[in-house]
Amino acid sequence: MRYINNIFFGKVLLLVLLASPAFSFAQSPGTKSLADSIHSINEVEVFGKRPLATVQKLSGAELQSLSTTSIADALKYFAGVQIKDYGGLGGLKTINVRSLGAQHVGVYIDGIRITNAQNGTVDLGKFSLSTLESVSLYNANKLDNCQSASEYASGATVYMQTRRPRNDSLTVMGRIASFHTYLGKANLQFCRNGWSGFLDAEVLRSRGDYPFRYKSEYEDTVGTRRNSDIRYMRVEGALFKEGFASHIYFYDSERGCPGGIVRRLSDKYVNVGREWDRDMFVQASYQKEFASRHRFKVNTKYSNEYLRYCTDYPENQNTAKVNNHYRQNDAYSSLSYSYMPLDWLSLNTGYDARMSWLSADLKNFCAVRRLDQKAVVAVSANYKDLQFSASILYQHYRDHTRLKVGAADPLKRITPSISIGYTLHGLTLRGWYKKIFRAPTLNDLYYTQVGNRNLKPEYTKQLNIGVEYHYNAKQWNASLQADIYQNRIENRIVCLPLKGTYTWSMMNYGETFCRGLNATGSVNYALKDWKFSLLTSLTWQRDLNRTDPTSEDTYNKPICYSPTISYGITGIVAWKTLSLTVSDLHVGERMWAYADPRDVLEPYNNVDMKLSYTWQKFGFTLEVNDLLDVQYEHIPRYPMPGRNYKLTLTFVI
Repeated sequence: MRYINNIFFGKVLLLVLLASPAFSFAQSPGTKSLADSIHSINEVEVFGKRPLATVQKLSGAELQSLSTTSIADALKYFAGVQIKDYGGLGGLKTINVRSLGAQHVGVYIDGIRITNAQNGTVDLGKFSLSTLESVSLYNANKLDNCQSASEYASGATVYMQTRRPRNDSLTVMGRIASFHTYLGKANLQFCRNGWSGFLDAEVLRSRGDYPFRYKSEYEDTVGTRRNSDIRYMRVEGALFKEGFASHIYFYDSERGCPGGIVRRLSDKYVNVGREWDRDMFVQASYQKEFASRHRFKVNTKYSNEYLRYCTDYPENQNTAKVNNHYRQNDAYSSLSYSYMPLDWLSLNTGYDARMSWLSADLKNFCAVRRLDQKAVVAVSANYKDLQFSASILYQHYRDHTRLKVGAADPLKRITPSISIGYTLHGLTLRGWYKKIFRAPTLNDLYYTQVGNRNLKPEYTKQLNIGVEYHYNAKQWNASLQADIYQNRIENRIVCLPLKGTYTWSMMNYGETFCRGLNATGSVNYALKDWKFSLLTSLTWQRDLNRTDPTSEDTYNKPICYSPTISYGITGIVAWKTLSLTVSDLHVGERMWAYADPRDVLEPYNNVDMKLSYTWQKFGFTLEVNDLLDVQYEHIPRYPMPGRNYKLTLTFVI
């Protein structure tokens, strides 16, 4: 197995050297070129300056070529990303970047953050690709003028940019897929008097009863995944005009929580827990430039989330029986301002305020309110071939509750970041350092019999040095990006059984040290009606436990679920309106427990294929996921679906 991995590693490294995060296609065949125009101009050579931040981006045609499902399916192709999927079509999907943890990753839609004060994570499976123009991943944070203070407050950031309609249209889509999965979708777009917008609705129902095989040294289990059904309805709408953008979102679902598989598959051991989700948010932003050198931006958002989790069924003989309801409200607003006293110098400042309310019908639990305030001052310079950016972020958290033990002490911290880069003829050298923290969530602090009001924030210190190169010719282009990095996390928040087997407690217990290499590359070639693209990504990292030097079993050992090697290779061939995409995603072996060195998740390769064809107003797509029917897991005893199919028909009016 190691010999095979070495061969894969060598191939990917060669492809990376040949081929960037800005995954892009050449000009489409049907697009009119400059050569077709009756006017001609002299050739002009332009050298653009690359971003200081480490960024990977999928947009337009290439985004739709890779996947037609959720955001998680697109992000898994980025270097340094781990997607945790708890199995089943309705399983929770979270993102982990460079082993920082899901709570250190900020997820934004149209520049406004998606939040969850209860547990700090965002389920990426709830968001569709159909309404998006692009998906971007920034290590550290984006460095644009007039950013909100919240955008500086994460170890990594994911940006989902909504597509602005350019004409009137109605698109109707139907899909039938494996495991009794059916989906219907409608998208209405309009443009009137400078206004544009869309309304997008989607309904899905699936039994999720996929077969699996679990094989280990001690057992060989074949069965069918139970209680993995899901049904959901998602409705989104947006309205745009010049600097104004708004978005409304509603999601309602019921799903089974299948739990881990066991050796015996009788009904006695089936987990029949259920979960109901109802999420809604409405947001708006407005930005305007005035007096040529001044710009301001205003954001506002309100969200409401409802979660019910129930395991109170007779079949759950060995499971604690609960029927809990959680309700969360969140109100947010921000104001940011930028001033350019010189053409190459920008000064930025911003202030954010967020109020969150959490209530639950747990025993001995009282409603909690959290006021979260952030303020930032930043400076950016872009002088000739030199780029520079620095920021100071102030964060303040205060909780209010009527619990007898009282609320946690207020938390306030100041954290810096600095970036520098140099660009010359398409080649950019860059480096950045960022110190940031994540505050304990409301669950960490106040969850019944578990929360700890004395928790300290998790601190992360990130150091990155990278290089980026782009080459453009008449018929082809290539780009390469590579970064070496080092992350250190202090006061990691963990849950340990300090009061007995069934009573766990939150505490600061942990320090991790991670160093690694991320590389991405692309090559695109166009010849008449043909287009060829090769996209690659590579991650090598060592994420080590530095918590307790006296523990020989854990100290300097790899962090659980963190692979040393992972890579992705994607090839796209298109002829007129026919395209074929084949991708191979490799994830190396990972530990999942320290108790036994043999407790590892085996490496796997996930090969996907997608065939698309458009004829007049009709579209046809056939997807085959896990083409080789590899049995693999992201979490032990949560088997993922094997080979499965999706057939999609689309009609545009």
